[in-house]
Amino acid sequence: MDHNSAPAMSPFRLDHAAPLDPAKFRDERRTASGAARASVALDALRTLWFNTGTLCNLTCATCYIESSPTNDALIYLSAAEISGFLEEVERGGLATREVGLTGGEPFMNPEIATILECCLARGFEVLVLTNAMRPMRRHEASLRALGARYGERLTLRVSLDHHEAAAHEAERGAGSWARAVDGLVWLSRAGLRIAVAGRRLGGQSEAQARAGYAALFGRLGVALDADDPTRLVLFPSMDAAADVSEITEACWSILGKRPSDVMCASSRMVVRRRGEPKPRVVACTLLPYATGFDLGHTLAEASRAIHLNHPHCARFCVLGGASCSK
Repeated sequence: MDHNSAPAMSPFRLDHAAPLDPAKFRDERRTASGAARASVALDALRTLWFNTGTLCNLTCATCYIESSPTNDALIYLSAAEISGFLEEVERGGLATREVGLTGGEPFMNPEIATILECCLARGFEVLVLTNAMRPMRRHEASLRALGARYGERLTLRVSLDHHEAAAHEAERGAGSWARAVDGLVWLSRAGLRIAVAGRRLGGQSEAQARAGYAALFGRLGVALDADDPTRLVLFPSMDAAADVSEITEACWSILGKRPSDVMCASSRMVVRRRGEPKPRVVACTLLPYATGFDLGHTLAEASRAIHLNHPHCARFCVLGGASCSK
């Protein structure tokens, strides 16, 4: 199952950062300075994410959700549960065009083939986040069939944390690079639509990172445009214990950004926490456990505005300018 032990020294850790000021991110509506905390309204639910379960074949060093072969804090969502939320989208005439599947490793969910067929048959674009290792490779036949039927409406985004093996394996464990690269090459040769998710190391510019990935794709014979930010997504490092600025309402004009630029303006995620009777909707793919971001059992309940009261809101979304969606 490609199990590994957690790497000891990931280059993506924020060990140099000061610890988070304990006065920050305590009040939903006010920052530690007393300023009005920034909030984000849901403009339209364009992407609906499903966390298919936190179980994963790997134990990565800095996994924000702490996925592993033993962590089932988020249990497997069933195809029937996912179908229920897609029916709510259709009944409500919501603007949802994309379904995202994340984990853990989505291909460890025993109903993943049914889930993919369910989403694609309803006409949605589907984005699957995967490490492209053995769990995914068990589904080669069904992926080929889905690709043949639905074409570019299905995208597999492969996690390659860096364009060099050493950095990737320092995060994901010994032996993880070759298996991930082999999975990426298989997807490309099978004619499936692919993307890659990576991260920049400190001191490396985005242009340098993209050039490194472009060289890698060239060596592998993978037709992927490293300059296209939808096909090569470069995420910032995350650490909820590291200090970061809080985002106030005034920051929008200071930073030259808009609330609509932030992920929670257009997406929500469904999770099933162990011990809870049914799935819940949360504000963000990054915050499946934080109580202040739990929005209820239905998409209608989850349409309220979100106050950016978490370090991830600042570091990943606003300051990092990142989004999990296409």
